[in-house]
Amino acid sequence: MEANRRILLAGDEQLTSSEFRSLLTWAGFTAVVLNKDASIVAQVAESTPELLLIDITCNPSTTRELLSLLERTGVTIPVILLGEGGPMERALALDRGADDYINKPFHETELISRIRAVLRRIQRQEQLLDVSYRLTCNDLAIDRLAKRAWLSNEEVVLTPKAFAVLEYLMTHADQLITRDMLLDAVWGWEYPAGIRAVDTRIFELRKALQDTRAHPRYIETVSGMGYRFIGSVQALL
Repeated sequence: MEANRRILLAGDEQLTSSEFRSLLTWAGFTAVVLNKDASIVAQVAESTPELLLIDITCNPSTTRELLSLLERTGVTIPVILLGEGGPMERALALDRGADDYINKPFHETELISRIRAVLRRIQRQEQLLDVSYRLTCNDLAIDRLAKRAWLSNEEVVLTPKAFAVLEYLMTHADQLITRDMLLDAVWGWEYPAGIRAVDTRIFELRKALQDTRAHPRYIETVSGMGYRFIGSVQALL
């Protein structure tokens, strides 16, 4: 059951109508309408939606710019587009980063099923990383059971908190991770740690991994937002 899974809506009156939002609620989702006057990156970080649903017929060029913006800023979120395009337009949309393209007019029941299908696919990918004891990315490898890390086959000595931060980032690769999310996952809200504790551990990781903020290989800073683990993470069961 997808209870409380947020869907961010951007489109015409049909998509943002109270009737359609009520249908999403009935299906177990929470519908949030995109504020066109605010930063999409900030809204994604604030509302933490699980999927972005956009009606491309409202403004195709704006949608293309939005997909490019999400890619440039490192915001990873599944995107479903609604439109009236032919095979070429649908193919281009998928190449630009959309996870699905549904032609209008659409049946609302099918749309909800497609939303669930995209989320299941994303969830399976995340679960594979989450259950794997060994993760690798280029010349970096970690053993989650032994709490050990290696860079170019040389063991890297990390403090327990730094390892926990690295582990969380790698199991959520290519996602924007805010400092608050790291505080909650690694330190816990009851632990008297602040934002500076996160930045200190990131500094420790970069030094150990021979990484830099200006030219990152592993940990990218998303200015004013948080961090993102870049690179393809592979799971070894």
